[in-house]
Amino acid sequence: MNRIAESELIFNERGAIYHLNLLPEEIAETVLLVGDPDRVQQISKHFDSIEFQLQHREFITHTGYLGKKRISVTSTGIGTDNIDITLNELDALVNIDFESREIKSNLKSLNLIRVGTSGALQDDIPVDSFVASTHGLGIDNLLNFYRLNQNEEEKQLLHSFVTFAQLQGSIGYPYISGASSSLLKYFVNDFHQGITATCPGFYGPQGRILRMGISNPELINRLSHFRFGPHRITNFEMETSAIYGLSKLLGHNCLSLNAVIANRVRKEFSKNGKETVEKLIQKVLETISNI
Repeated sequence: MNRIAESELIFNERGAIYHLNLLPEEIAETVLLVGDPDRVQQISKHFDSIEFQLQHREFITHTGYLGKKRISVTSTGIGTDNIDITLNELDALVNIDFESREIKSNLKSLNLIRVGTSGALQDDIPVDSFVASTHGLGIDNLLNFYRLNQNEEEKQLLHSFVTFAQLQGSIGYPYISGASSSLLKYFVNDFHQGITATCPGFYGPQGRILRMGISNPELINRLSHFRFGPHRITNFEMETSAIYGLSKLLGHNCLSLNAVIANRVRKEFSKNGKETVEKLIQKVLETISNI
C-alpha cells in the first residue's frame, strides 16, 4: 500500500480529519447529510442519546442513538464543492488507517442519506410533498474531475438528456448516477420518485433572473419536459448528483430525500417549509431506525 502524504490527507491538532473535525470513532455507519448547519440539531433533538458533537466551519456533526440505531448527522453546507469535501473525508474516516496513512485492506460501506430541500419541476408535484431521487443528474461538473464509470442505462439516459436539453458546449458535460436500491426501496409510500438535477448555483444555474440575463432561459422548460422511458426529472437542487456519483465511486450506499418547498412550474413557494422539513425528518428517522 502507498502512504498518503500529509498534503493530501490533512489532520488537525487533535488528529481529526481537517474539514469535518472528526475521528473514526466519532462517525456512525448511517450518516444523514444536511445542507443547513441548523438542521443538525433539528434532527439530533430526536435522538435518545448523543455521544459526540463536533464542529469546524459549516461542518457540524452529531452522533448518537435512536433506540439501538447509531446515527450521525453531518451538515455539508451548500453545493457540490462541499459534498466533495464531505464524501471524501467520511470515506477516509472508515477506509483509511490514520496511523499508517494507508488504505485499509477491508473496505467499509456507509449508508449516506441526504435530507434536504428542493424545487419541483413537475406540475403534479406540489409544494410540501417529498421526493426520493432515483438518479442524480449533475450539470455542475464535479464528477468530470474523477474517473466515473456509468452503466448502460445511465449512459442512455445521459445521451438522451444532453440531446434533448441542447446543453452541448454551453456548460460542462453532464453526468448521472443512480440511487442505492437497498435504501430507495424503503422510501416509496408518500414519496414521489424521479431524477433530481443538481445545479452549481441557485440563481442563474437554476434559471432565476434578477438583474442579469442568463445563457439558457429555456432550462426549466427543458428539464421539466425531458422523458426517457419511465424516467423524468422531478426536481432540482445543489447536492444530490455529487452524493450519488462519489458514493458510487467509493462504494457507499446513497439516497437523497427532499422536501419540496418550491414548484418552479407553478411558480409557488411553500408557506410551511419548516413544518414540511420537520415531517420529512420524522419520516426518515422512523424508517431508518428499523433498517
